[in-house]
This record gives sequence, structure tokens and C-alpha cells, in this order.
Amino acid sequence: MKKLLALLLSLTMVFGMVACGSKTDAPTGDTAQEPGTTETTGDSTGETTGMSPEEIQVGVILLHDENSAYDMAHIEGIKTACTELGIPEENVTYKMNIPEDATCYDMAADLADAGCDIIFSDSYGHQTHMMQAAAEFPDTIFVACTGDQAAVSGMSNVKNIFPYTYESRYVSGVVAGMKLKELLDNGEVTEAKVGYVGAFPYAEVVSGYTAFLLGIQSIVPEATMEVQYTNTWFGLTEEAEAANVLMDRGAVIISQHADSTGAPSAVQAAWESGKPVYSVGYNIDMQAAAPDAALTSAQNVWSVLYKHTLETFLAGEEIPADFACGYADGAQSISALGKNCAEGTQEAVDAAWAGLKDGSLHIFDTSKFTVDGETVTTAPFDLSIVDFVTGNVIYEGDTVECIKDGYFEESVHRAAPYFSLRIDGITELNAQ
Repeated sequence: MKKLLALLLSLTMVFGMVACGSKTDAPTGDTAQEPGTTETTGDSTGETTGMSPEEIQVGVILLHDENSAYDMAHIEGIKTACTELGIPEENVTYKMNIPEDATCYDMAADLADAGCDIIFSDSYGHQTHMMQAAAEFPDTIFVACTGDQAAVSGMSNVKNIFPYTYESRYVSGVVAGMKLKELLDNGEVTEAKVGYVGAFPYAEVVSGYTAFLLGIQSIVPEATMEVQYTNTWFGLTEEAEAANVLMDRGAVIISQHADSTGAPSAVQAAWESGKPVYSVGYNIDMQAAAPDAALTSAQNVWSVLYKHTLETFLAGEEIPADFACGYADGAQSISALGKNCAEGTQEAVDAAWAGLKDGSLHIFDTSKFTVDGETVTTAPFDLSIVDFVTGNVIYEGDTVECIKDGYFEESVHRAAPYFSLRIDGITELNAQ
């Protein structure tokens, strides 16, 4: 009955939709200003009263499990945050392999019913189902780790968090650029072409792969990139096949915004066959999957965001509706450099991180890219919310200008990425 009432209530809202213990439930069944408050509209306050680390009960809803690099990064992040805050391991319940459908609502409601004080989900498609549960349990905080509706939802117990992923993408691009330059200088390759395995043509993916190419172009300005989509967040076979397509078309470095080891493994196999090809991964160090081909991986340090959110809750303070942060706050990194990285790579990486930290480097500097041959001078962004499944507008928002002082401001107007410009030099092979 509670679930039915919640559904009826949520249908009247603006959007139309969205026990703890050391155990794993796996029923069958994947974005910073002080650090990280963004400019948002709507109610961003959530009433909390504060509690001790021994009292808090935490729920975590995961799209996959430890076999997914993305989900594993979240698991490591929540465990690290809880350890640092003194939250007992037995106070955290994980719900794994939860699809982006009504199953998520069921799991969220079950966790709240069991007494969880705060519940996290790690995939964008979980968001509307989390919001549906939030309508039923107003005293429980629901946090979507990729979401865009919290600030305009009208619900004080809904929150969004996401890191400045584009920063680690750019720096991993610097690593790739150094290797690409070495290959060109040594005559091992003649074309400055790289590839990217993307899950979906969403802004989160577009923002990341654009930053990656811009990092490469800071070393090799003539570099170009092709993108092959898999249309799934996690698919070993699909990601390997996409990587092979890109390598067959001449890409010598393959990166990814997809959650398995499929692409790095395919690159390693090609390397072992004698091809001069290399991999830049995502989420976790991919050297186990590609010991010779892996150069590095772009990484989100999720523990920073989890710790900030939990610490704020424990203190009884307001949790921002949108929270995002990056390298300056420790939320971005790259994995250890692989043994086949080019000489001088560490120095180039250090310089890039230093520029991000002191503000001298703006990744989406409009003087560094063009769109249809023209410099971008304006980039209005509509803060309206569109259901990514149905395409229906579920919130009519304001339009904001994203170009400021000659660069595109990413993750400022909301935590979730919204850079979706298709810059020159990037070709999407199979965008739908």
C-alpha cells in the first residue's frame, strides 16, 4: 500500500516520477565550487538532525557488482569514506545488480523500510525510481550519484553528486598524447588517430571524450578521434568489438567511457599480435587486463564525494542539492603510469594537474577547439529536464550561458555534465 500511495503521490509532482548491515543483497535485476556546490535552482535543503557514526544506517544501490570497474570504484569509495568517518562496516547494506527500472524503486523502498537514513544509487537511470521512493520516505535522504533533478525536484530529501570527471579525462589524454607523439616521432605510426569506446551519446560521455582529445591535442595538435558507441554501460563483448572496430580503422590509442575490461583486453591482444596500439582505461587501473598496452586510467575518487555527503549528514547540516568537485579537492586522479608510457610523461602530467589546481588551465578553453570551423562564442544551456528514455520534458528550466571568460563552464550550473558540443576532429561512427 505504501508503494501504491507513493506512486500516486509522485504522479502529481512536477516530474511525474524518480536494513542496513554488512551484507549484500543481489536480486536479479552508471555527473565543485566550495568544494563542489553548484549554482542551482529550487529547494536544496534537507532537514537532518545529526547522529553518531555508530548510529547511521547507509544503503547503496549499484547497477552491477564488483565485476564492473565503475561499480567497483563506488564500492571502494563508500568503504573508504565509511572507514575514515568511523561508520561500522555492518551499518552499510549493498543492493547489487539493480537495473534502471522499477526494481530500483523496490530496493530503495526496502532499504528505507529497513531503517536506512541515507541511500545512494550509482547510475543515472536509477534517479527517477529513487525520487519515487523519496516521495514515500521524506525522512530518508536519497542521493543519485549521477543525477540532474535534485535542485528542481521540490523534494528536500533528494540530492545529486558527481565529480569533475573531465579533469582526469584531460590528464589521461596528456598521457595518451605523449605516447602518440613518441609513436609519430619514431615512425611507428604515420597518422595521429585515436579511438574512444563510449557507452551512450550522453553529455557525460561527450564531455569526457572531448576533454580526452583536448588533452591529446595539447601534445599533438593534429590528432583526431573516432567514437564507437556500445549502447550499454557494461558489456565485455560489445566493448571489445568496439575497440577492434576502432583499431581496424587506424586508431593507435583506445580510451573508454564504458565499465568493463573489454576494450583494454582487446587492445592488449592486438599489442601482442605486433600492432603499436595502447589503452587508456576508466575507473580502475587496467594493467591487470592489459599489462603491456595500458598507459593509465582516468579515475574518480568517489570516497571524497561520499565522505563529504555523509559527514554533512552526520553533522546535521544542509546537504547541497548538487555537489561536484575535482582534483583541487582530491576527487580526480589517474592510475599509475604503465611501463610503456613515453619518456617525460610524468612531468607533463604534473604540469597539467598544477594548471588545474591553480586555475591557469581551463580544459574547455574555446581558443583550443572549433565547431564546424568556427570558434564558439556562445553556448546556451537549457536547464529543463528531459526524460532520457521517453524524451518528454519533465521540468521547464531557465537557459543559462555556459561560455564565460573564453571557456565553457562545465559542472557549474549543475553537478551532472552538460557539455555536449561536437567539436571538430571527433567523428561519432554510430551515434543514434
